[in-house]
Amino acid sequence: MNKHIVFLEYPKCTTCKRAKKWLDEHGIAYIDRHIVEERPTADELAAWQAASGLAPRRFFNTSGMKYRELGIKAQLDAGMSEADMFALLATDGMLVKRPLVVVDDGEQVLVGFKEDVWATSLL
Repeated sequence: MNKHIVFLEYPKCTTCKRAKKWLDEHGIAYIDRHIVEERPTADELAAWQAASGLAPRRFFNTSGMKYRELGIKAQLDAGMSEADMFALLATDGMLVKRPLVVVDDGEQVLVGFKEDVWATSLL
């Protein structure tokens, strides 16, 4: 069962470091992608959101400074369209919740690091 896994991370993020350590400890091979230097496109985000089954809002890094600075919660609450959400997320990797794991080109998408969910999905 060889899966193609892309691990999108911000290297200074402590949750990303924990997640990467978990992948390494479990011998899971992955392609590392810096979420700021090689930020996801709106199309990628839309496809990943559809594959994840999660609401588009779950892809926002709600604890990030950028999220607060830009007043994104108010924009979302005002009824921002999904297309506009993905376009906004694509402008800055720091807006995207991380880490983000994309398995087999979007067959499965994990947002954030929850060890039990990752164990069920990746092991």
